[in-house]
Amino acid sequence: MSHTSASNSITIRMQLDHSPGLLAKVMTEVGNLGGNTGAIDIVRVNKGRIIRDITIDTSDPEQAEAIQQVINSIEGVEIIHVSDRTFLLHLGGKLETGCKSAVKTRDELSMVYTPGVARVCMAIHENVDLAHKLTIKKNTVAIVSDGTAVLGLGDIGPEAAMPVMEGKAMLFKEFGGVDAFPLCLNTKETDEIIQFVKAVAPTFGGVNLEDISAPRCFEIEQRLQEELDIPIFHDDQHGTAVVMTAALINALKHVNKKAKALKVIVAGVGAAGTACTKMIQDLGVKNIIGFDRKGALHVGREDMNEAKQAYAESTNPDK
Repeated sequence: MSHTSASNSITIRMQLDHSPGLLAKVMTEVGNLGGNTGAIDIVRVNKGRIIRDITIDTSDPEQAEAIQQVINSIEGVEIIHVSDRTFLLHLGGKLETGCKSAVKTRDELSMVYTPGVARVCMAIHENVDLAHKLTIKKNTVAIVSDGTAVLGLGDIGPEAAMPVMEGKAMLFKEFGGVDAFPLCLNTKETDEIIQFVKAVAPTFGGVNLEDISAPRCFEIEQRLQEELDIPIFHDDQHGTAVVMTAALINALKHVNKKAKALKVIVAGVGAAGTACTKMIQDLGVKNIIGFDRKGALHVGREDMNEAKQAYAESTNPDK
């Protein structure tokens, strides 16, 4: 049976005849189709009928549709409305701007904006380092993507990438206390992405590059690190590598092995696979073979780009 989860959950508002056993029949049919029933709430009671909201975890949209059809076929039951809980959560986006200072009086307005703000502007003009202290820069990160390598979805474009980038901003805030804002770019040109990030850099204390396809992501990160004075971090590379290497360190302790004794196969040598390889090499792993769709990477293979060629030269010791 397929695994159900809240990420594929629905809430069905239905009207049922107020008769014994009818709700139980609905729940039985849901269970027979593999759905997992959660909350059951009474919305209101009419003459002889009751309206309920029933939340059901499913495994995919097809299962959710099958559940709706079988419920609608039960005599005495009528579906009024079906809500996809994940889509509801995204309505209007997942982020908003909040104010740290109240603006309820004329005095407060004169300090947060003109004329008082001019003195703060001039202080930063005279000492630009004060921007870290007197603006949002110190605790604000730009999440930059071109939508070319989004999760397992591939090149889906900047608009479709926005929900993921909003979610990443939520992770920054909820788990790190860091303010972050998504910036999804309508360009795939390496130079244009670099120029954009450099242009907005004065606003941010750091840049999180996200879901930019390889091999462009390597050059973009490297050049931005060289040309800017704020931290530049490509999450798909280094975030993945940190988590994977931490797990490997614990696994080695558990089985009492040394990193240099391992033989490692890396399935996929894009941004994440390449960064994971580099980090476990630093850990001491020597025998690593990377694979892409066409097989093992090795010196002498003629269909590899520059990034894969460099990967082959530093791995696969037996060639």
